[in-house]
Amino acid sequence: MGKGDKKSKKGKRWRGSFGNSRPKKKNSTSGLTVIAKPADKPAAPVADATPAADA
Repeated sequence: MGKGDKKSKKGKRWRGSFGNSRPKKKNSTSGLTVIAKPADKPAAPVADATPAADA
């Protein structure tokens, strides 16, 4: 079992392939941890768009 062995981890690393002995990770984040953003402040209420009638 060495570099030429297609079924070993060492052979998979050497060839750059993936399989049962060297599974490919799904949803990789390239080593970075993702931090969820806190919720933003709620939007300020919008004033009524109709102009006030001065009477």
